[in-house]
Amino acid sequence: LLALSVLSSPFLLNANAHTKLGFSADLIHRDSPKSPFYNPTETSAQRLRNVVHRSVNRVVHFNGKDASVNSPQTEITSDGGEYLMNISLGTPPFPIMAIADTGSDLLWTQCKPCDDCYTQDGPLFDPKASSTYKDVSCSSRQCTALENQATCSTEDNTCSYTLSYGDKSYTKGNVAADTVTLGSTDNRPVQLKNIVIGCGHNNAGTFSKKGSGIIGLGGGSVSLISQLGDSIDGKFSYCLVPLSSDNDKTSKINFGTNAVVSGNGTVSTPLITKSQATFYYLTLESVSVGSKSIKYPSGNIIIDSGTTLTMFATDFYSELEDAVASSIDAEKINDPQNVLSLCYSATAKLNVPVITMHFDGADVKLDSSNAFIQISEDLVCFAFRGDDQLAIYGNIAQMNFLVGYDTVSKTVSFKPADCAKM
Repeated sequence: LLALSVLSSPFLLNANAHTKLGFSADLIHRDSPKSPFYNPTETSAQRLRNVVHRSVNRVVHFNGKDASVNSPQTEITSDGGEYLMNISLGTPPFPIMAIADTGSDLLWTQCKPCDDCYTQDGPLFDPKASSTYKDVSCSSRQCTALENQATCSTEDNTCSYTLSYGDKSYTKGNVAADTVTLGSTDNRPVQLKNIVIGCGHNNAGTFSKKGSGIIGLGGGSVSLISQLGDSIDGKFSYCLVPLSSDNDKTSKINFGTNAVVSGNGTVSTPLITKSQATFYYLTLESVSVGSKSIKYPSGNIIIDSGTTLTMFATDFYSELEDAVASSIDAEKINDPQNVLSLCYSATAKLNVPVITMHFDGADVKLDSSNAFIQISEDLVCFAFRGDDQLAIYGNIAQMNFLVGYDTVSKTVSFKPADCAKM
């Protein structure tokens, strides 16, 4: 989801200290020309179609079920993350590129020696080449923090991990601690000591050879956000540039003092904590289409920067779709791939109704670009979908909003913004 440039002359920060940080970094969509996943032979519509397919597959990750063989299949990278993150591991810093994921926690990369790894274009991280790398013991807090994802070797007392994803991808390896270097937009990279990482020696699945692992930005105790902890006061924010914008325009992610979302137009809603701390839950009360309000039945919805579409239970989605369709005076066209169910000709002049998400204490008014996307040269579709597995507030609905997470005060804030100018 995210791409952070690694720059030179880092200043040191002990991750366990109470040093306060404020810094920002670039976010690069995986289909941007700046991304290694960029395929210049694909049209913009083909890229959007692939994005939609990856979003559908990603829902499987959230509820832990295997993907159906009948579901739309495209190249997906692990759990379908949409942005990349460049960071460096170890001392001296070794650059890696991995999928950044707000729906998982552990930061892991493929490591030497690789017992059974997927093909990777770049070199593997060699823990023996890092003077700051150390495997953690079974009794350490780093090992116990992984709970049921960690196992222990009675032979050498080292802590191992196993993570699996909904698309049957998995990673296995050693739980370790090392220095992580993050780039920033002010040319002052941040070096974090003793960050818990996974050193993967057995990894397989639908990972792309362009990437070398995953960077977890979820709410669990071993995520990068949680490990930054007090140094960023539990705050991070991002501003996502619309997919239809100039591909060279980068989005931004902010940490600490740079991540405060305030000022005219800002609304905030409580961040709900559940037993599975990884996911960020909000309370949705209703959705309005123009003047018609549709009460949301189940309350909680996961907000995720890595899922493209917004997903609702089928019954609620059907009612929402009917309200949207009845407000648009144009002939419907079927999606040939049957992924999205409300589509129109790209040449039609659509009078898109105002759609407002009524979260607890926060009304978020969507623009037409938050509600409809052009997925082919001749097809424009509603960027919402019915799915009875989980409700997810996706990133198309979040584009051109500054979205701020405060994991200490337990709030998520939204502020309308022109993200390409930030």
